[in-house]
Amino acid sequence: MPEGDFQEKTEKATPKRRSEARQKGQVARSREVSSVAVLGVALILFYFAGAWLIDQLGREVSTSIGGIATRARQDADMASWALQAGWGYLRLILPIMGAVALAAILVNLLQVGFLFSAEPVMPKLSRIDPLKGAQRLLSRQSLAELLKSLGKIAVVGWVAYLTLKGEMKNLPPLVDMSCGQISVYLGNTMVKVMVRGFWVMLVLALLDYGYQKWEYEKNLMMSKQELKEEYRQTEGDPLIRGRIRSIQRAMARRRMMAEVPKADVVITNPEHVAVALRYDAKAMAAPTVVAKGANLLAQRIKAVAMEHRVPLVEDKPLAQNLYRLVDVGKEIPAALYRAVAAILAHVYRLKGRMSA
Repeated sequence: MPEGDFQEKTEKATPKRRSEARQKGQVARSREVSSVAVLGVALILFYFAGAWLIDQLGREVSTSIGGIATRARQDADMASWALQAGWGYLRLILPIMGAVALAAILVNLLQVGFLFSAEPVMPKLSRIDPLKGAQRLLSRQSLAELLKSLGKIAVVGWVAYLTLKGEMKNLPPLVDMSCGQISVYLGNTMVKVMVRGFWVMLVLALLDYGYQKWEYEKNLMMSKQELKEEYRQTEGDPLIRGRIRSIQRAMARRRMMAEVPKADVVITNPEHVAVALRYDAKAMAAPTVVAKGANLLAQRIKAVAMEHRVPLVEDKPLAQNLYRLVDVGKEIPAALYRAVAAILAHVYRLKGRMSA
């Protein structure tokens, strides 16, 4: 078993870990939110179109029953009657089914976005293993789902009980009402129970979504060893990368040292810092740092400069400013023009005397 499996998972999941989990179909999703969305759309439809739907349904039933008697007398084909009657009922139900299906799809898109993964439905031997199946049944997640379901039933049932209990005072007057009035009252009471149950389920669904989000983040957490392994896989072995950087630094240093003999002057600290400058009025707008270094590298720059008879000038403040402010290959800032110009003028005078 990997070493990371024994370590405490205290680190947040990396984007790579999240992407891999999403590809496997592992997302934070609450089934309760989908159920509430479907119930809410159904309630809205029945609230605004319930009377029309009941009226149309009554007409379809009347037409269907009348059709049975007519076709029986005419000895007609009952199969065509069944198809006609079925289409009549289906025509009423399809818009509702379509709206409910659309609500379910939209709420899932809002939760997880567009996601297609065949991983959850791929056949796996572990799914038919009785021991692992028992472990899943007795797992913390299964227990949490069971407690949530029982809690939801208890809360919704309690709300329904309180709603019906509040309607008990309205039962005695029903004795003096007609069947139609009683049906209307019972329908209104049923709608009241469903609406209150919907609001309770909405609150529970939001809480469940928060729990699913927390559970998802918790399951994705990584140990420090897993972070190291992932970093090694994506960025390469640290030892190899360190070796590559070391080689790159050595190559850059050799290129830099090759520029020292071309310098016009090396400004020193005098012991700890050395900066080599070159100025070509035709090709450069300002003097350029062609090499710089501290401590041992500074000593090497000075040794190469003396070997190639490049003048060394001691100027502690200027050397430190050039070393701190200017990268190799960059021109000096305007603030240092005056000081560098004075040194270059001095160097050029010395070269002129020597050549004379």
